[in-house]
Amino acid sequence: MTDTAAPAPEAFSSVHTTNFPALLRELRCSLLVTTFQAGRVILMRPQQSAINTHFFALPRPMGLAADANRLFVGAHRSVHEYRNVPAVAPRVDPPNAHDAVYLLRNVHVTGHVDIHEMAFAGNDCWYVNTLFSCLCTLDTEHSFVPRWRPRFVSGYAPEDRCHLNGLAMGDGKPRYLTALGESNVREGWRADKRTGGILLDVESGEVVARGLSMPHSPRLHRGRLWVLESGRGALSTVDPVSGRVEAVAQVPGFTRGLDFVGPIAFIGLSQLRSSNPFTDIPLTDQNPDRSSGVWAVNVETGQTVAFLRFSASVEEIFAVQALPGILSPLILEEHDPILDSTWAIPDELLPQVELAKAPRHAIPHCDEMNGRER
Repeated sequence: MTDTAAPAPEAFSSVHTTNFPALLRELRCSLLVTTFQAGRVILMRPQQSAINTHFFALPRPMGLAADANRLFVGAHRSVHEYRNVPAVAPRVDPPNAHDAVYLLRNVHVTGHVDIHEMAFAGNDCWYVNTLFSCLCTLDTEHSFVPRWRPRFVSGYAPEDRCHLNGLAMGDGKPRYLTALGESNVREGWRADKRTGGILLDVESGEVVARGLSMPHSPRLHRGRLWVLESGRGALSTVDPVSGRVEAVAQVPGFTRGLDFVGPIAFIGLSQLRSSNPFTDIPLTDQNPDRSSGVWAVNVETGQTVAFLRFSASVEEIFAVQALPGILSPLILEEHDPILDSTWAIPDELLPQVELAKAPRHAIPHCDEMNGRER
Protein backbone atom coordinates (compact mmCIF):
# COMPACT_ATOMS: atom_id res chain seq x y z
CA MET A 1 0.00 0.00 0.00
CA THR A 2 1.14 3.56 -0.66
CA ASP A 3 0.05 6.94 0.58
CA THR A 4 -2.00 8.98 -1.86
CA ALA A 5 0.03 12.16 -1.72
CA ALA A 6 2.68 14.13 0.10
CA PRO A 7 1.51 16.06 3.18
CA ALA A 8 -0.32 19.29 2.46
CA PRO A 9 1.29 22.56 3.58
CA GLU A 10 -1.43 23.28 6.16
CA ALA A 11 -0.57 22.86 9.82
CA PHE A 12 -3.09 20.01 10.16
CA SER A 13 -2.84 17.58 7.29
CA SER A 14 -2.77 13.87 6.60
CA VAL A 15 -2.02 11.23 4.00
CA HIS A 16 -3.82 7.91 3.61
CA THR A 17 -3.93 4.72 1.62
CA THR A 18 -6.01 4.99 -1.53
CA ASN A 19 -8.51 2.41 -0.30
CA PHE A 20 -9.41 4.09 3.01
CA PRO A 21 -12.33 6.21 1.62
CA ALA A 22 -13.85 3.15 -0.09
CA LEU A 23 -13.49 1.16 3.12
CA LEU A 24 -15.48 3.74 5.10
CA ARG A 25 -18.16 3.85 2.41
CA GLU A 26 -18.36 0.06 2.33
CA LEU A 27 -18.79 0.00 6.12
CA ARG A 28 -21.11 3.03 5.92
CA CYS A 29 -19.41 4.96 8.68
CA SER A 30 -17.21 7.93 9.50
CA LEU A 31 -14.75 8.29 12.37
CA LEU A 32 -14.31 10.68 15.29
CA VAL A 33 -10.80 11.09 16.71
CA THR A 34 -9.44 13.16 19.59
CA THR A 35 -5.91 14.49 20.01
CA PHE A 36 -5.31 16.20 23.33
CA GLN A 37 -1.76 17.18 22.35
CA ALA A 38 -3.02 19.20 19.34
CA GLY A 39 -6.28 20.29 21.02
CA ARG A 40 -8.59 18.98 18.32
CA VAL A 41 -11.55 16.69 17.66
CA ILE A 42 -11.04 15.31 14.16
CA LEU A 43 -13.88 14.19 11.89
CA MET A 44 -12.71 11.65 9.28
CA ARG A 45 -15.22 11.59 6.41
CA PRO A 46 -15.04 9.79 3.05
CA GLN A 47 -15.28 12.32 0.25
CA GLN A 48 -14.95 10.95 -3.29
CA SER A 49 -11.42 9.48 -3.52
CA ALA A 50 -10.12 11.15 -0.34
CA ILE A 51 -10.63 11.28 3.41
CA ASN A 52 -11.82 14.72 4.44
CA THR A 53 -10.40 15.58 7.87
CA HIS A 54 -12.19 18.39 9.68
CA PHE A 55 -10.35 19.70 12.77
CA PHE A 56 -12.55 21.09 15.55
CA ALA A 57 -10.78 22.95 18.38
CA LEU A 58 -11.39 22.11 22.05
CA PRO A 59 -9.10 22.42 25.08
CA ARG A 60 -7.28 19.10 25.54
CA PRO A 61 -10.03 16.72 24.31
CA MET A 62 -9.57 13.08 25.30
CA GLY A 63 -12.51 10.75 25.93
CA LEU A 64 -15.61 10.85 23.76
CA ALA A 65 -18.92 9.03 23.45
CA ALA A 66 -21.08 9.43 20.37
CA ASP A 67 -24.08 8.01 18.54
CA ALA A 68 -26.50 9.28 15.91
CA ASN A 69 -28.19 11.66 18.37
CA ARG A 70 -25.56 12.90 20.80
CA LEU A 71 -21.87 13.54 21.26
CA PHE A 72 -20.04 14.02 24.57
CA VAL A 73 -16.38 15.09 24.65
CA GLY A 74 -14.24 15.16 27.78
CA ALA A 75 -12.08 18.29 27.62
CA HIS A 76 -9.58 19.81 30.06
CA ARG A 77 -11.96 20.83 32.85
CA SER A 78 -15.37 20.05 31.38
CA VAL A 79 -17.60 17.73 29.40
CA HIS A 80 -19.07 19.26 26.23
CA GLU A 81 -22.46 17.87 25.21
CA TYR A 82 -23.69 18.17 21.61
CA ARG A 83 -26.99 17.09 20.03
CA ASN A 84 -27.62 16.15 16.43
CA VAL A 85 -30.17 18.46 14.76
CA PRO A 86 -30.41 17.26 11.14
CA ALA A 87 -32.79 20.11 10.20
CA VAL A 88 -29.79 22.48 10.34
CA ALA A 89 -28.09 20.70 7.42
CA PRO A 90 -29.87 22.70 4.67
CA ARG A 91 -28.58 25.93 6.20
CA VAL A 92 -24.92 24.90 6.32
CA ASP A 93 -22.71 25.78 3.37
CA PRO A 94 -22.82 23.73 1.19
CA PRO A 95 -26.48 22.89 1.86
CA ASN A 96 -27.40 19.28 2.71
CA ALA A 97 -23.80 18.08 2.54
CA HIS A 98 -23.94 16.62 6.06
CA ASP A 99 -26.08 13.78 7.37
CA ALA A 100 -25.53 14.78 11.01
CA VAL A 101 -25.01 18.24 12.49
CA TYR A 102 -24.03 18.33 16.17
CA LEU A 103 -24.86 21.53 18.08
CA LEU A 104 -23.54 22.43 21.53
CA ARG A 105 -26.21 22.03 24.21
CA ASN A 106 -24.40 21.92 27.55
CA VAL A 107 -20.98 22.32 29.14
CA HIS A 108 -20.58 20.47 32.44
CA VAL A 109 -17.68 21.81 34.49
CA THR A 110 -15.83 18.95 36.19
CA GLY A 111 -12.66 20.72 37.21
CA HIS A 112 -9.38 19.06 36.29
CA VAL A 113 -10.02 15.32 36.71
CA ASP A 114 -8.11 13.98 33.67
CA ILE A 115 -11.12 12.46 31.89
CA HIS A 116 -10.21 9.35 29.90
CA GLU A 117 -12.61 7.00 28.13
CA MET A 118 -16.35 7.68 28.04
CA ALA A 119 -19.42 5.64 27.07
CA PHE A 120 -23.22 5.80 27.08
CA ALA A 121 -25.44 3.51 29.14
CA GLY A 122 -29.02 4.54 28.43
CA ASN A 123 -29.30 8.22 29.32
CA ASP A 124 -26.17 8.14 31.47
CA CYS A 125 -22.71 9.10 30.31
CA TRP A 126 -20.03 7.15 32.18
CA TYR A 127 -16.42 8.24 32.18
CA VAL A 128 -13.08 7.28 33.69
CA ASN A 129 -11.85 9.87 36.17
CA THR A 130 -8.15 9.06 36.00
CA LEU A 131 -6.93 11.64 38.50
CA PHE A 132 -9.25 10.29 41.23
CA SER A 133 -8.88 6.62 40.16
CA CYS A 134 -12.61 5.99 39.74
CA LEU A 135 -15.47 5.50 37.31
CA CYS A 136 -18.02 8.32 37.31
CA THR A 137 -21.26 9.67 35.92
CA LEU A 138 -22.51 13.25 35.58
CA ASP A 139 -25.27 15.14 37.32
CA THR A 140 -26.27 18.81 37.43
CA GLU A 141 -25.04 19.47 40.97
CA HIS A 142 -21.56 18.01 41.34
CA SER A 143 -18.20 18.07 39.61
CA PHE A 144 -18.44 14.28 39.28
CA VAL A 145 -20.33 11.38 40.85
CA PRO A 146 -18.06 8.42 41.74
CA ARG A 147 -19.75 5.09 40.99
CA TRP A 148 -16.91 2.54 41.18
CA ARG A 149 -13.23 2.29 42.07
CA PRO A 150 -10.73 -0.57 42.21
CA ARG A 151 -10.60 -2.53 45.47
CA PHE A 152 -6.95 -1.72 45.97
CA VAL A 153 -7.64 2.05 45.91
CA SER A 154 -8.61 3.01 49.45
CA GLY A 155 -10.32 6.36 48.75
CA TYR A 156 -10.76 9.33 46.47
CA ALA A 157 -7.72 11.55 46.07
CA PRO A 158 -6.39 13.58 43.09
CA GLU A 159 -3.27 11.42 42.90
CA ASP A 160 -3.58 9.28 39.73
CA ARG A 161 -2.70 6.23 41.82
CA CYS A 162 -3.19 3.49 39.19
CA HIS A 163 -3.80 5.44 35.96
CA LEU A 164 -7.26 3.97 35.43
CA ASN A 165 -7.97 4.71 31.77
CA GLY A 166 -10.00 2.36 29.54
CA LEU A 167 -13.67 1.37 29.70
CA ALA A 168 -15.45 -1.57 28.02
CA MET A 169 -19.25 -1.66 28.00
CA GLY A 170 -21.32 -4.84 27.83
CA ASP A 171 -25.06 -5.44 28.04
CA GLY A 172 -25.60 -1.71 28.50
CA LYS A 173 -23.33 -1.28 31.52
CA PRO A 174 -19.63 -0.96 32.38
CA ARG A 175 -17.91 -4.39 32.29
CA TYR A 176 -14.12 -4.00 32.17
CA LEU A 177 -11.53 -1.33 32.91
CA THR A 178 -7.80 -1.05 32.28
CA ALA A 179 -5.18 0.51 34.53
CA LEU A 180 -1.44 0.90 34.20
CA GLY A 181 -0.65 -0.42 37.67
CA GLU A 182 -2.10 -1.97 40.84
CA SER A 183 -1.19 0.88 43.17
CA ASN A 184 -2.67 2.84 46.08
CA VAL A 185 -0.04 5.61 46.24
CA ARG A 186 0.37 8.81 44.22
CA GLU A 187 1.37 7.91 40.65
CA GLY A 188 2.43 4.49 41.86
CA TRP A 189 1.74 3.01 38.42
CA ARG A 190 4.95 4.59 37.13
CA ALA A 191 7.09 2.07 39.04
CA ASP A 192 6.41 -0.67 36.46
CA LYS A 193 5.22 0.96 33.26
CA ARG A 194 6.49 -1.79 30.99
CA THR A 195 4.57 -4.79 32.35
CA GLY A 196 2.50 -3.59 35.32
CA GLY A 197 -0.78 -3.13 33.45
CA ILE A 198 -4.00 -4.84 34.56
CA LEU A 199 -7.52 -5.58 33.35
CA LEU A 200 -10.34 -5.28 35.91
CA ASP A 201 -13.79 -6.87 36.03
CA VAL A 202 -16.30 -4.23 37.19
CA GLU A 203 -18.91 -6.69 38.51
CA SER A 204 -16.56 -8.81 40.64
CA GLY A 205 -13.91 -6.19 41.29
CA GLU A 206 -11.27 -8.81 40.49
CA VAL A 207 -8.14 -8.36 38.38
CA VAL A 208 -8.65 -10.75 35.45
CA ALA A 209 -5.32 -10.16 33.68
CA ARG A 210 -1.90 -8.92 34.77
CA GLY A 211 1.43 -8.32 33.09
CA LEU A 212 -0.01 -6.09 30.35
CA SER A 213 2.17 -3.43 28.75
CA MET A 214 0.36 -0.11 29.24
CA PRO A 215 -3.14 -1.39 28.38
CA HIS A 216 -5.81 0.94 26.97
CA SER A 217 -9.21 0.75 25.26
CA PRO A 218 -10.75 -2.57 26.36
CA ARG A 219 -13.70 -3.58 24.19
CA LEU A 220 -16.21 -6.41 23.85
CA HIS A 221 -16.78 -7.33 20.20
CA ARG A 222 -18.10 -10.48 18.57
CA GLY A 223 -18.02 -12.38 21.83
CA ARG A 224 -14.37 -11.62 22.56
CA LEU A 225 -12.64 -9.26 24.97
CA TRP A 226 -10.11 -7.02 23.23
CA VAL A 227 -7.48 -4.68 24.57
CA LEU A 228 -4.72 -2.49 23.19
CA GLU A 229 -1.32 -3.24 24.66
CA SER A 230 -0.04 0.24 23.96
CA GLY A 231 3.47 -0.47 25.18
CA ARG A 232 3.87 -3.17 22.54
CA GLY A 233 1.89 -1.54 19.73
CA ALA A 234 -0.49 -4.49 19.73
CA LEU A 235 -4.17 -5.34 19.42
CA SER A 236 -4.78 -8.34 21.66
CA THR A 237 -7.54 -10.55 23.01
CA VAL A 238 -7.88 -11.52 26.67
CA ASP A 239 -9.49 -14.63 28.13
CA PRO A 240 -11.21 -13.19 31.23
CA VAL A 241 -11.25 -16.64 32.89
CA SER A 242 -7.60 -17.63 32.49
CA GLY A 243 -6.14 -14.16 31.96
CA ARG A 244 -4.36 -15.37 28.84
CA VAL A 245 -3.42 -12.57 26.44
CA GLU A 246 -2.95 -13.24 22.72
CA ALA A 247 -1.73 -10.63 20.23
CA VAL A 248 -3.82 -10.50 17.05
CA ALA A 249 -2.13 -7.62 15.22
CA GLN A 250 0.95 -5.43 15.46
CA VAL A 251 0.96 -1.80 14.27
CA PRO A 252 3.71 0.87 14.11
CA GLY A 253 2.83 3.11 17.05
CA PHE A 254 1.59 3.49 20.61
CA THR A 255 -1.93 2.06 20.38
CA ARG A 256 -4.69 4.03 22.11
CA GLY A 257 -8.27 4.49 20.90
CA LEU A 258 -10.25 1.59 19.43
CA ASP A 259 -13.57 0.88 17.77
CA PHE A 260 -14.95 -1.92 15.62
CA VAL A 261 -17.23 -2.02 12.59
CA GLY A 262 -17.80 -5.59 11.45
CA PRO A 263 -14.42 -7.32 10.99
CA ILE A 264 -12.48 -4.05 10.98
CA ALA A 265 -10.77 -2.59 14.03
CA PHE A 266 -9.96 1.12 13.82
CA ILE A 267 -6.92 1.76 16.03
CA GLY A 268 -5.42 5.08 17.06
CA LEU A 269 -1.63 5.35 16.91
CA SER A 270 0.64 7.88 18.60
CA GLN A 271 4.28 8.72 17.97
CA LEU A 272 5.11 9.56 21.61
CA ARG A 273 7.40 12.52 22.10
CA SER A 274 10.73 12.05 23.84
CA SER A 275 9.40 14.02 26.82
CA ASN A 276 6.33 11.77 27.21
CA PRO A 277 6.35 9.70 30.43
CA PHE A 278 5.15 6.68 28.43
CA THR A 279 8.32 6.32 26.32
CA ASP A 280 10.25 3.89 28.55
CA ILE A 281 8.39 0.87 27.17
CA PRO A 282 9.10 -2.06 24.80
CA LEU A 283 7.64 -0.23 21.81
CA THR A 284 10.24 2.54 21.88
CA ASP A 285 13.03 -0.02 22.12
CA GLN A 286 11.79 -1.97 19.12
CA ASN A 287 10.31 0.71 16.84
CA PRO A 288 11.92 4.17 16.83
CA ASP A 289 9.98 5.21 13.67
CA ARG A 290 6.47 5.40 15.11
CA SER A 291 3.41 6.82 13.37
CA SER A 292 0.47 8.96 14.46
CA GLY A 293 -2.87 8.25 12.80
CA VAL A 294 -5.63 5.68 12.45
CA TRP A 295 -4.97 2.13 11.28
CA ALA A 296 -7.68 -0.22 9.98
CA VAL A 297 -6.99 -3.87 10.81
CA ASN A 298 -8.97 -6.95 9.76
CA VAL A 299 -9.36 -8.88 13.02
CA GLU A 300 -9.97 -12.14 11.14
CA THR A 301 -6.51 -12.04 9.54
CA GLY A 302 -4.60 -9.60 11.76
CA GLN A 303 -3.55 -7.67 8.67
CA THR A 304 -3.60 -3.90 8.18
CA VAL A 305 -5.99 -3.10 5.33
CA ALA A 306 -5.78 0.72 5.30
CA PHE A 307 -4.35 3.61 7.29
CA LEU A 308 -4.30 7.38 7.62
CA ARG A 309 -1.19 9.13 8.92
CA PHE A 310 -1.29 12.66 10.33
CA SER A 311 1.32 15.35 9.82
CA ALA A 312 3.83 16.33 12.49
CA SER A 313 1.26 18.69 14.07
CA VAL A 314 -0.70 15.70 15.40
CA GLU A 315 1.66 13.54 17.42
CA GLU A 316 -0.71 11.76 19.80
CA ILE A 317 -4.17 10.20 19.43
CA PHE A 318 -6.43 9.39 22.35
CA ALA A 319 -9.93 8.27 21.25
CA VAL A 320 -11.23 6.71 18.04
CA GLN A 321 -14.94 6.10 17.55
CA ALA A 322 -16.98 5.08 14.53
CA LEU A 323 -20.33 6.64 13.65
CA PRO A 324 -22.25 3.83 11.90
CA GLY A 325 -24.71 5.03 9.27
CA ILE A 326 -23.23 8.53 9.22
CA LEU A 327 -20.79 9.41 6.42
CA SER A 328 -20.52 13.18 6.72
CA PRO A 329 -20.96 14.49 10.28
CA LEU A 330 -20.33 18.09 11.27
CA ILE A 331 -19.78 19.75 14.65
CA LEU A 332 -20.99 23.34 14.45
CA GLU A 333 -18.55 25.87 15.89
CA GLU A 334 -19.86 27.73 18.94
CA HIS A 335 -19.43 31.09 17.21
CA ASP A 336 -21.20 30.04 13.99
CA PRO A 337 -23.80 32.72 13.04
CA ILE A 338 -26.36 30.00 12.29
CA LEU A 339 -26.76 29.58 16.03
CA ASP A 340 -28.10 33.14 16.30
CA SER A 341 -31.28 32.00 14.55
CA THR A 342 -31.50 28.34 15.57
CA TRP A 343 -33.66 27.04 18.39
CA ALA A 344 -34.78 23.59 19.48
CA ILE A 345 -37.95 23.26 21.54
CA PRO A 346 -40.04 20.25 22.63
CA ASP A 347 -42.02 18.72 19.78
CA GLU A 348 -45.36 19.12 21.51
CA LEU A 349 -44.92 22.91 21.50
CA LEU A 350 -44.23 23.24 17.78
CA PRO A 351 -47.89 23.92 16.87
CA GLN A 352 -47.69 27.07 18.99
CA VAL A 353 -44.69 28.49 17.13
CA GLU A 354 -45.73 31.56 15.10
CA LEU A 355 -43.02 31.84 12.50
CA ALA A 356 -45.07 30.99 9.45
CA LYS A 357 -43.65 33.91 7.45
CA ALA A 358 -40.07 32.94 8.23
CA PRO A 359 -39.98 29.15 8.63
CA ARG A 360 -36.23 28.95 8.02
CA HIS A 361 -35.60 30.66 11.34
CA ALA A 362 -37.20 27.86 13.38
CA ILE A 363 -35.42 24.54 13.53
CA PRO A 364 -37.79 21.76 14.62
CA HIS A 365 -36.58 19.56 17.42
CA CYS A 366 -34.70 16.43 16.35
CA ASP A 367 -36.64 13.32 17.33
CA GLU A 368 -34.39 11.44 19.75
CA MET A 369 -35.07 8.05 18.18
CA ASN A 370 -34.70 8.62 14.45
CA GLY A 371 -33.75 12.24 13.83
CA ARG A 372 -36.81 12.98 11.69
CA GLU A 373 -38.03 16.55 11.23
CA ARG A 374 -41.47 17.34 12.52
